[in-house]
Amino acid sequence: MSWILQLATGGAWTQEWAFSPATGQVEPWRFLTAAFLHSTTPLHILFNMYALWLVGPFLEQAFGRGRFIALYLLAAVGGQVGVLLLADPTQDSWFIGVVGASGAVFGLFGAIIPVLRRLGKNAGQIVVLIAINMALPLFVPNIAWQAHLGGLAVGLVIGAGYALAPRERQRLVGWALPTAVGVVLVAAATWKYSTVPTVAGLLGLF
Repeated sequence: MSWILQLATGGAWTQEWAFSPATGQVEPWRFLTAAFLHSTTPLHILFNMYALWLVGPFLEQAFGRGRFIALYLLAAVGGQVGVLLLADPTQDSWFIGVVGASGAVFGLFGAIIPVLRRLGKNAGQIVVLIAINMALPLFVPNIAWQAHLGGLAVGLVIGAGYALAPRERQRLVGWALPTAVGVVLVAAATWKYSTVPTVAGLLGLF
């Protein structure tokens, strides 16, 4: 639905909800909303939806719906935090908007690795898939690899916590771990924004 609105509004819907470090500072909801937007090129949304279909049902069954949703949303936010942390406020990267569910998808890729290892299965294919997609920005322009890294890191942490939690503590870990990860993401974004110089400072006036 969101993608249809992007096409129907001629980009206005995208501009309203896309994330850039600059807009995220004043409109923090964009850390999440950008994950529900995509490039108007069909290949972008098709790849993300295929990847979600590929690993999503398995992880939802393994974790339960609530924990799966928490994983997905936090990985999506983690993707934008990755973009923020690796952006330079004095360069164009601070103002370039990013869209897409790639951060969330990479979070799922990261989360499935410890689950497969816990089950005694080979995670090699997922690792190869991650490596291929991390290498794509070397050959294909306009891919936010920073979001891939951010989402992947969140997925690895949450997936490992979910997979390794003792049975008697799974409920506790199910809410405590996402809460802790959310706090870390907010703290990381707050820290980054606190290091950004004022406009006057950038101009060398002070």
